[in-house]
Amino acid sequence: MNEQAAQAVQEDRPDSAKTVTIIVNGQEHEFPKPDITYDEVVALAFPNPPTGPYIEISVTYRRGHGQKPEGTLLPGGEVKVKDGMIFNVTATDKS
Repeated sequence: MNEQAAQAVQEDRPDSAKTVTIIVNGQEHEFPKPDITYDEVVALAFPNPPTGPYIEISVTYRRGHGQKPEGTLLPGGEVKVKDGMIFNVTATDKS
């Protein structure tokens, strides 16, 4: 995520001063706690996301909080972030 996108995410969450380091597609990002949405993870992975009628983007995570340390983040969903949490974001063309 570029510097402007990171700043925009932080401005959307003014109540969160503390940040954690998360890893999205192998790249570290600082993110304000406590939660991250599907759209925010996708924006970190793809500053210019692929588009098209058959594009599907999947988000999986691991090293999360104790009650749900791994799983799939669906569109419209959110998950609590934890320092060192790993997200994998994949775009596929279902044509």
